[in-house]
Amino acid sequence: MPKYIFITGGVVSSLGKGITAASIGLLLKSRGVSVIHQKFDPYLNVDPGTMNPYQHGEVYVTDDGAETDLDLGHYERFTGVTTTRNCNYTTGRIYNEIIKQERRGDFLGGTVQVVPHVTTEICNGIRSVSSPDVDVVISEIGGTVGDIESLPFLEALRQFRQVEGSSNVLFLHVTLIPFLRKAGEVKTKPTQHSVGRLREIGIIPDVLICRTEKHLDKEVRRKLSLFCNVDEEAVIEAFDVKNTIYEVPLNYAEQNLDHLVVDCLGLKAGRRNLRPWREYVENVVNAKHSVKIGVVGKYSELLDAYKSIHESLNHAGAHNSATVEIVSISSEDIEEKGPEKVLKEIDGILVPGGFGSRGLEGKIQAIRYAREKKVPFFGICLGMQTAVIEFARNVLKLPKADSFENNEKTPDPVIHLMEEQKRIMNMGGTMRLGAYPCVLKKGTKIGKSYGKNTISERHRHRYEFNNDYREQFEKAGMIISGLSPDGMLVETVELKNHPWFVGVQFHPEFKSRPITPHPIFRDFIKASIK
Repeated sequence: MPKYIFITGGVVSSLGKGITAASIGLLLKSRGVSVIHQKFDPYLNVDPGTMNPYQHGEVYVTDDGAETDLDLGHYERFTGVTTTRNCNYTTGRIYNEIIKQERRGDFLGGTVQVVPHVTTEICNGIRSVSSPDVDVVISEIGGTVGDIESLPFLEALRQFRQVEGSSNVLFLHVTLIPFLRKAGEVKTKPTQHSVGRLREIGIIPDVLICRTEKHLDKEVRRKLSLFCNVDEEAVIEAFDVKNTIYEVPLNYAEQNLDHLVVDCLGLKAGRRNLRPWREYVENVVNAKHSVKIGVVGKYSELLDAYKSIHESLNHAGAHNSATVEIVSISSEDIEEKGPEKVLKEIDGILVPGGFGSRGLEGKIQAIRYAREKKVPFFGICLGMQTAVIEFARNVLKLPKADSFENNEKTPDPVIHLMEEQKRIMNMGGTMRLGAYPCVLKKGTKIGKSYGKNTISERHRHRYEFNNDYREQFEKAGMIISGLSPDGMLVETVELKNHPWFVGVQFHPEFKSRPITPHPIFRDFIKASIK
């Protein structure tokens, strides 16, 4: 049976529970302990797939086609362990499953209640990732202790420890230790109150992760230990790192957080090996080059909307010994000011995925600028589709060419709705989702990047390249460099006579890792440095 680590947050949100969970996973994995992560979100949406990025940020897609929380991206990037749909549960998903059971009559006419039915379903969700191959399940509980919507999850955790035994469960609480500059001191009272709320439920944390601007002296640690009922060595400092989030596990290692977890759970673990991780951080700190990448999208002010893309660019930068300056550019600014003014100092242009027509013309102008000025270009999902539209309008001389998503009356729908999508009415979970194979054409830029002919990448889209126009595009110089195995779906395109111009229908950012950067991002940054 696996052991379980539950991570809760207190005082305020956005303290870095996801990074903490991922860091613990990395430290344990570096000692030969197998781990799997989960995220429990207390909102009523079944999944974040239909949520606005301003509400939720990036939607992270798993191999098995689940639309999930962006923290799953942190889990995969830190540990390299592939997550599944059972690694993300929401209140909506839990209640949806219970309602289905009730409609089938599974409860034999009984009254369905939060306790025990909802809490039991949450416990079932925790166990859904358990297997003989997993030593530790690390489950992060979204939200903040004290939120009404989080209460069923916390009650479920209390019940879970009662069933599994306290020696098999560890509670870790991420909290804030504020520093009052006028008073010149840190304050532990918010953390005491937060832990007090947990204790009212019946949960006593074993470890405190303290976000703080100041080092916690012995007296502060003694105070936290005494009033929060944790050992002094279990009070761990969490500082903002200077260079990269991938320094966080190294900071925790210096405080022996992994030793604490191993001892508390009685795990069989080897010696810690973080050498590849330290080398990555050194590459970031000692970069020899600098490159400026413009990410042209409609959520330029919202960094979390493109979280995995930003991380992938940084992974590729470290591999190429380059500091990547990511410039978030609003496609609407390009529409207003023109690409020459906005993009003149940019070394490489990336157009990410997205939905809707807002800012589309600005993306098209940015792509034309990249094509004509020979600036390295990388288009992802909608970014590839927009590159196809730009090429159709300005090279094929089809001035009204468009995507069917943007204009259903266009005479030249070079991007059209997938046939199986035409009959779909519900929005949630109905796109082409998850990992699909792709066959690459030999001798192409993308084929050389991967170094193999068949790949598998994750998708999240409804619209595809219109095959009625394929011959026209190829005759004019656009290479169809990647296809689905049956040859029916265009997966990648690139241009002849351009230093680096690649568009992909899939989302390669979901498979980039710090130690093993994604090959397309790696070569895009390499071309941009040149």
